[in-house]
Amino acid sequence: MDRQTIVFIHGAWVTGHCWDNFHGYFQAKGYDCLAPNWPYDDRPIAELRAAPAPELATLGVGEIVAHYAGIISQLPQPPIIIGHSFGGLFTQMLLDKGLGKAGVALNAAPPKGVFPTPAAVLGSLPVLTTWQGWRKILTTSESHFSQYFANGFPAAERASVFQTYVVPTPGRIFFQAATALFHNHLAINFHNHNRAPLLLTAGGADKTVPAGLNRTNYQKYAQSRARTDFKLFPERSHTLIMEPGWEEVAAYIESWLDALA
Repeated sequence: MDRQTIVFIHGAWVTGHCWDNFHGYFQAKGYDCLAPNWPYDDRPIAELRAAPAPELATLGVGEIVAHYAGIISQLPQPPIIIGHSFGGLFTQMLLDKGLGKAGVALNAAPPKGVFPTPAAVLGSLPVLTTWQGWRKILTTSESHFSQYFANGFPAAERASVFQTYVVPTPGRIFFQAATALFHNHLAINFHNHNRAPLLLTAGGADKTVPAGLNRTNYQKYAQSRARTDFKLFPERSHTLIMEPGWEEVAAYIESWLDALA
């Protein structure tokens, strides 16, 4: 039997290194694994932090999705697509385009039609209140990352996680998400009957994309005949792919994929 390929898609503020745990786990299970970076992020983290490419400021959702569509289209067989946060949104958009044989959207950023809760808006305020942030490369502070992203790590480890993983990110994607009602950059055909199976997850301790948003995202697919499943991890935060206990999440995804086969 041919080995299946998994394409991992990371979210904002990090690079493909956030998938190192999952990459090793699924590689050991017999999968070929790829974790491509967003455009202009394919350099060592220290370099990205010190001198991000100016072109990064031009990236929006469409450009990033097209980047991954190009990578996936070059593969000999449709891969499994697994995305986290904004990467979970991109995973849904790629499946909607007919790419991939299955998809997993982990604590996904909400697509058009799933309205952010007050808690989610509060977590995005430092970005959305940045003057002309839609045309800038933005950074997140260690305190904000610790509170909203890394709250699933022991407090003593959060500073190290910030230094190890966090890089600048394009502000445009956040403003496109905040104004999604008025354009189609984040639009998905929730009634697409022909897309590949999709698993959406939520973290009960997620302060960036509260679990209710992911459940609403799941409910939007109710009229589609394509398989759509939902899993809540009650004790997991937004960084459930890296924080202690990530193995539970990886094992659940593995079992879900085995059930499809």
